[in-house]
Amino acid sequence: MNIGTETEMVEFKKTTGELKEGMISLASMLNKNGKGILYFGVRNDGEVVGQQIGDRTMHEISQGIANAIKPQIIPTIIMELCDDKNVIKVTVTGDEKPYSAYGKYYMRSADEDREISPKQLRNLMLSVSDSIVNIEANNQNLTFDQLKTLYAGNNLTLRENTFAQNLNLLTRSGTYNLMANILADANSYSIKVAVFRGTDKIDLIKRNEYGYKCMLVAVKQVLDYMEALNDTMVDVGGNLRKESKLFDLPCFREAWLNACLHNRWSKQTPPAVYVFDDRIEIISIGGLPDGLTLDEFYEGKSKPVNLELQQIMVQLDYIEQTGHGVPLIISKYGKEVFDITENFITVTIPLNKHRAGETGFPKVKGQILDEWDQMILNLMEEDSSVKTSELSKKIGIGTTTITKRIRKLKEQGMIERTGSKKNGQWLVHGEKRNAGFRND
Repeated sequence: MNIGTETEMVEFKKTTGELKEGMISLASMLNKNGKGILYFGVRNDGEVVGQQIGDRTMHEISQGIANAIKPQIIPTIIMELCDDKNVIKVTVTGDEKPYSAYGKYYMRSADEDREISPKQLRNLMLSVSDSIVNIEANNQNLTFDQLKTLYAGNNLTLRENTFAQNLNLLTRSGTYNLMANILADANSYSIKVAVFRGTDKIDLIKRNEYGYKCMLVAVKQVLDYMEALNDTMVDVGGNLRKESKLFDLPCFREAWLNACLHNRWSKQTPPAVYVFDDRIEIISIGGLPDGLTLDEFYEGKSKPVNLELQQIMVQLDYIEQTGHGVPLIISKYGKEVFDITENFITVTIPLNKHRAGETGFPKVKGQILDEWDQMILNLMEEDSSVKTSELSKKIGIGTTTITKRIRKLKEQGMIERTGSKKNGQWLVHGEKRNAGFRND
């Protein structure tokens, strides 16, 4: 009988004669995933050979774990019958990383146990101290109506008296943790989408704020905004109708959700999206998760920085645990779109060269107006005496940019100024404006 293959969370040992190696595997799996399963009586190819079990066999395994692995863990040790052969199954879980075996530290990689370097150990210890479930929230007066609404929308019920504990929103001492703060109705985290003119950050023409609320609500608002930005251009030249997008939305979605999930929220800096004329940059804080190699990252192997947040995002259908996001992006744009440093991961999604306009917004063939032009015209129609400073405040772009756009709209004959400079009014020519949105 064969029971499968060894993985990052499963190890096989032929007999308890390999007890020491088994203890190393348990510590290694705990450091990588916080849990692991060890079988005695199974060859490394998964074939069951059976384990001879005496009066003290189970006790010896328990004592071996107690003596070898620090900090101490309480294993579950049971005997199973597989194909009429006895097998011992040892299951461990723990959240007090790092774990040592015989005074040394190991990390699981695929089915191997690798001793980690002092630097890797230091990073592992820092990652534990940075865990969003271990850090106490500065604000303990939190409410979660938005999060509860998301669960209700997915036909999931949260019990009022236990949901905080069930969703890992509490520290061990029973206070709200940093993850609770991130998911609360009100917090100090501002998620931004900034749009720049050109290919650098010199000329900021729009900044959208989606923060200070439940992070998952803000994440969805960013996705909705970018989807609206990604309008289809139709080219009816010749006999063929061609449609194209400014960028690949599924790739952006994967990059953005990964940035929010794997962000080092303990650094007090949320992920961000920057839109330029030629590209979109999605930036998250923190490099590769500890124990994950660059090759493993490109292959789509996942080691979430925020495991408890991942569980919530899976429950709410934000993400799937398939690990296809990075391979999807690579298949579309190549590995070069990832810039990974010790402190940041930046994903750069190039814009369709035929779609990228001077403002970073898509331009439909024959279109004269873009989103901000339309907003200016709408505000002028609502209030013909509206001032440049008021337009700037309401739209969220600088007065210099507003002035340039007004000049352009005048040149295109869409607006004109009547009366004096101080007390005059704006006149919007509706027919000219409508022509600005024709797809001819």
